Formats: sequence, C-alpha cells, structure tokens
Amino acid sequence: MTFVVWNLHHSALPMDMELIYEYISKDHLFSYALGAFVLLWALIWLYRDSLEIDKIKEKYVFVTGCDSGFGNLLCKRLDKRGFRVLAGCLTEKGADDLKRVTGPYLKTCILDVTRTASIQNAVEWTKKEVGDRGLWGIVNNAGCSLPMGPSEWMQIEDFHSTLRVNMTGVIETTMNFLPLVKRARGRIVNVASVLGRVAANGGGYCISKFAVEAFSDCLRRDIQHFGIKVCIIEPGFFKTQVTSLEPLERELHRLWNQLTPEVKESYGEKYLDKYINVQRLIMNAICDADLSKVTNCMEHALSAAHPRTRYSAGWDAKLLWIPLSYMPACVVDIALRLVLPRPAKSVL
Repeated sequence: MTFVVWNLHHSALPMDMELIYEYISKDHLFSYALGAFVLLWALIWLYRDSLEIDKIKEKYVFVTGCDSGFGNLLCKRLDKRGFRVLAGCLTEKGADDLKRVTGPYLKTCILDVTRTASIQNAVEWTKKEVGDRGLWGIVNNAGCSLPMGPSEWMQIEDFHSTLRVNMTGVIETTMNFLPLVKRARGRIVNVASVLGRVAANGGGYCISKFAVEAFSDCLRRDIQHFGIKVCIIEPGFFKTQVTSLEPLERELHRLWNQLTPEVKESYGEKYLDKYINVQRLIMNAICDADLSKVTNCMEHALSAAHPRTRYSAGWDAKLLWIPLSYMPACVVDIALRLVLPRPAKSVL
C-alpha cells in the first residue's frame, strides 16, 4: 500500500512540472515583466511627483486676477505655505479685501492685463520687491469669458474684448515678467481651460484658451534650456464669476438684440430661451464648487521639484472633456448637435 502511494506521488511530479512549465510560457513571462515595469514606473513617478522645492519662504510668486475666484484662493493658500505672494488685482477693493485676510508678507498692486502701462508698472514694482533673487513664479490667472454665445451672433469687437484679456494679456504679461523668472530659474503657470482642448461654444473664450495652450507649449520648448518650467492648468467647469449664469444670460440677450432680422428669423424666436435653458442645465449639472481642485494644481506647479506640463482639474475635465479631445471631430459635433437646440431653419 505504501509502495503504491509512493509511486503515485512520484509519478505525478513530472506531469505537474510539465503543466507548470507550460503555464509559465514566454507570453506569460512577458506579461509579468511588463506588469512589474508598469508598477515600478508608477511608484517612481509618484515618488518623483511628491518631491518639493526647498526654501519656500524665500520664493516670490506673482499672481494675476486675484480679486476673486482661483487667484484669490491661490494667494491665500500660498501665503499660508510661506511664499512671498505678490497679488495683481484689478480693483482697489479686491486688493484691500485680500490684504485683510492674509499675512504681512502678501503684497498687492493694481494690474490691468489689457493695458501695457499697467503691466510695466507691475513689473517695476515687482523688481523692487524681489531684488536680486528674481521671481520664482508668475501665475497668469486673470481671464474673462464674456461675451460667449453662437459664433454668428458675435461682432468683431466681441472677439477682441475676450482675446485682449485671455490671450494678449497672458502673452504680454509673461514676456514682461520673463527676465525676472529667468533670473530665478522659476516657473510660468498659465491657466487655460478644458475649452482650450474642445471648442464647445462661440465667442473668443475657446479661441483664447487654445492660444494659451499653443503659446505655453512654444514657450516651454524655447526656454527649457534656462531651467524654466512652463505649466498649463486646464480646469473643468467650476463655480466662479466666469461661469455665473446671470451675466452669461445678460450677454446672450445683448447679442440676440443686436442681430439683424434675417439672422433672428433663421434661428427662430424660441431659440434663445432654449439655448439659455440648456446652458442652465449644463452649468448646474457639472459646475464644481470646490475651487481647491484647481488651486491644488497651481500650488503643485509652483512647489513641486518636478512639476507636470499639464494639470487637468476637476472630474468633468478628467472623465469628459479630456477624453472628448482625443475623439474624432465628428463625435464631438454629433454630441453638441444632440445637446444644443436646433435653429428654426436648420437643414440637417
């Protein structure tokens, strides 16, 4: 009996080993190696992404558009971290309100990014503040969304008014501050948008944000040799003045009222109300109230030893807009056609 069991036990070994060797084939070994490589790469990336710069309390950062929204919150957070914050505000009230809730090291100046003289004054003021240290970071946050609506409803000045702030303002501010950033081998952080990846509405907003993306990419490749990092922030939809429904709807009514009778007739009298209802539905459904999701990205771009090139802020950016940007154009066209109202004289 013992002999039979011994024989069965030992006779099974070669068959088991053969099955094991068959299972661990070359294909499986390659899969294991690939999985191990991906895991190792992810761990290294996470570790590298967590590294921070030193001497934060000696770093000066200039932020534009600090009266409210992302810029206002970013200044408060950077101030708590110990950065020397220089806040560019459009109004005296915005500057005074920010100074009341921050520490003694945060300083403000009045800045209108559409005026060359205002930008140059801000640069001269900054030079006196930073001295020989240079400027560690410039955050181009100032922006506007209005007017926004169907492209045919726009006048040329409607496009220009947005482009002056979101495109020309970003470029002119960056180029004027660049020598100070170059001296510190610092960071340039430009706020674009998911609508700089997917053109989903008319007006200058999408155009300007596409321009910010292109300008940032060109600039990064041109000045990387000097140790300067250029980062792009691509927020999704958040509850700020940019997405406030009341001014958006007021501008839509203004655009509608300036149309010729022929254009109005082609869209139909009910089109405006339907367009506004769709806009309300979208804004209420996807606008996120947690602005820290954006400022966290900005803060990382300024404080990380190895900042990322692009930051997608918000779940709608990650799960909707960014994936859509990689889709064929016809997919986006069809999706928008299904969502937006149909003009009265549509031929589709």
